Amino acid sequence: MTPPRLVFRWDLDKTYLLSEFERLRDMVKIPFEKPEDKIAAPGVAALIRGLRESALSRGRGVRVTFLSASPPQIGRAIRRKLELDGIVHDGIVFKNQLQRLFRGQFRHLREHVGYKLTELLKARSLEPPAAREYLFGDDWESDPLIYSLYADTVAGVVAPGELAELLRAARVDPVLIEEARQLAIGLPKSEAVARIFINLERPTPPAALRHYGERLVPTFNYFQTAACLVQEDALSRDGAVRVARSLVEESGYASSQLDNSLADIARRGHLRPVTLGELRRGLADAGLLTAPPPPLAARLRAAW
Repeated sequence: MTPPRLVFRWDLDKTYLLSEFERLRDMVKIPFEKPEDKIAAPGVAALIRGLRESALSRGRGVRVTFLSASPPQIGRAIRRKLELDGIVHDGIVFKNQLQRLFRGQFRHLREHVGYKLTELLKARSLEPPAAREYLFGDDWESDPLIYSLYADTVAGVVAPGELAELLRAARVDPVLIEEARQLAIGLPKSEAVARIFINLERPTPPAALRHYGERLVPTFNYFQTAACLVQEDALSRDGAVRVARSLVEESGYASSQLDNSLADIARRGHLRPVTLGELRRGLADAGLLTAPPPPLAARLRAAW
């Protein structure tokens, strides 16, 4: 029996790229940036490469897609940046921000809920019902809400009529509300979304996102994300070690930071002890983690 396809859906800005768009002049500047000017978040490129490699090595189908609230005018630069980072992808969707700006639709520039939700539902309709999804976003805009609402809609927890009511409360464009409702009606119901990973770009306490449930995992760096994906059997241990190595070699992480990252994600209940031990052994074998000294009693026995 063929295992279900794995689908990895990534936000682009502040999840893959360290984008700046808090001010209007930042937003206008984005289309003119060169690929070399765009900076990927530490460890993210190694993680995305590792996810595809792990799936293919196990004979699983895999898709990596990006959903961006940036304008399509940056598409060429983004695709070149992905190429420079060695990332193979299966599609990118952009939001036509500049067209809205020219039409004077300023309110819609930062309205991402309806846009992202409808695009996610469209994409889901093209996947086989058994496909398993992992979603990656950040805490800058509304990704925790959008992804959780999407997952609950696909699972049938939120009915199409309830979805429309929630979107009206969020002041989503009526056209997008009806589109989302119709898309939800036509979807086969399944627990498709395995995990939602939220990159903590702002100083958001993880506890502030606890009400979204265990499915949503807030992470402080992409090694924590990688560790959880090892537990999900979506990433190999070697893949996680490569993410850790990229943080050390490209971003100046110390071995103590890697160990603290593992301890934190385990303490928050997202990593089982067996996976924690496996990853620590992998880091130690790779020379990225100094093995702790044995307990005093063991050292005394060895001396005797």
